[in-house]
Formats: sequence, structure tokens, C-alpha cells
Amino acid sequence: MAQHSAVLDGVFDALADPTRRAVIRRLGRGRASVGELARDAPMTLPSFMKHVRVLESNGLIRTTKSGRVRTCELNRERLALVDDWLAEQRGIWTERTDRLDRFVTNTQEKP
Repeated sequence: MAQHSAVLDGVFDALADPTRRAVIRRLGRGRASVGELARDAPMTLPSFMKHVRVLESNGLIRTTKSGRVRTCELNRERLALVDDWLAEQRGIWTERTDRLDRFVTNTQEKP
């Protein structure tokens, strides 16, 4: 359980940065080279590569190198961890709001 929590913490940490979220969003449409991804980033290529390394080290993307071109691909299985966690949280909050709704409804019905 602690290992799963550490992995999830790393994923959320990686997703906390807007540049990295933009990379994930772009890779959701398909593979892209680092050069393509960096084109819209307001930073130097070495700075952008730090973001790529964070995403890769947390398992959100995979990279392959062919010659001088490094291509990135989204790791959808790792994103599924986030989806699972969010579904769990939705369930908890839905139950809480349903209990609150029942409480308010029952309180209002009593004279």
C-alpha cells in the first residue's frame, strides 16, 4: 500500500506543473518528438528536457531514441492510477453528500 501511495504521489507531483500537463495533453493525441513538444514551451530545450525526465521517471511517458530523435509516448496505464484514485474519491464524496442530503431532508420533514 505504501509503494502504491508513493507512486501516486509521484504522479500527482509530476502533474502539478502546467508544462508537464501540456505535454500529457498533447501526447493524448499521439506520439511526438521532444522537439515537437518543446516547440510551444517558453523555455530552452535543456529546461524542457527536465520536464520530460520527470514525466518519464514517474512512468507517465515512455521515450525511445532513434538516431538523434527522441520520441515520447503516453503511458495510459499509469494515468489509470489517477483515474482509479479519483473514482474512489468520487465515491467517498458522493456517499457523504447523499448522507447530508438525507439528513437535511429528514430534518426538514420533522415538525
